[in-house]
Amino acid sequence: MDLAELREQVCQANLALVRAGLVTLSFGNASGVDRDTGALVIKPSGVAYARLRPSEMVVVNLADGAVREGTYRPSSDTPTHLALYRRYPSIGGVVHTHSSFASSWAQAGRPIPCLGTTHADHFHGPVPVTRPLSAVEIEGEYERETGNVIIDALERLGLDPLEMPAVLVLSHGPFTWGAGPAEAVENAIALEAVAAMAYRTTNLERAITPMAALLQERHFRRKHGPAAYYGQPAEHR
Repeated sequence: MDLAELREQVCQANLALVRAGLVTLSFGNASGVDRDTGALVIKPSGVAYARLRPSEMVVVNLADGAVREGTYRPSSDTPTHLALYRRYPSIGGVVHTHSSFASSWAQAGRPIPCLGTTHADHFHGPVPVTRPLSAVEIEGEYERETGNVIIDALERLGLDPLEMPAVLVLSHGPFTWGAGPAEAVENAIALEAVAAMAYRTTNLERAITPMAALLQERHFRRKHGPAAYYGQPAEHR
């Protein structure tokens, strides 16, 4: 993939967040990575979504975060994206939003429980929330440390990042990812949907218990892994 194509994909991913209603003002960002050239493409910091163009996406080095191409500063969350890409070679796109329902769970410090099949179709278990950042982490390389606590949440629970493509950052909001920018956006949309359902369900029935583990597993494996049978074969997509 050349950088022009990746710029286009990342720009479209950012605009898709707006169309999905996941963005307020300039809150949020999407990125993509080209591992062959060691380049990360990301939204410029604080630029209104209405004026985004592929040419305005910023290219930074995956290795050291230095700006390679672009006249704008990259998103302030770039170090968080970099931490995830460096740790997980399977990730090709990362999204951060402040979407209302997912951010509410993050602010409450509560994982999103798996209560129904919509959740189980997309996320392999409860969506975890990070531990608090320490004072040293907040006062130091805050955005990089945000990436590190996301990684810590996944690894503490033994989660595969492509089976759990989302983590809630405590007091902050959700990060999602996928094989590319478009899939990371799709996971952000799914996350907000299941966060809203879980919020409403727990308000209707406060004593609700998670859905049966066997049913969770059946629904997840219908769409993920070698035995998946949901949808069409690649040649018919």
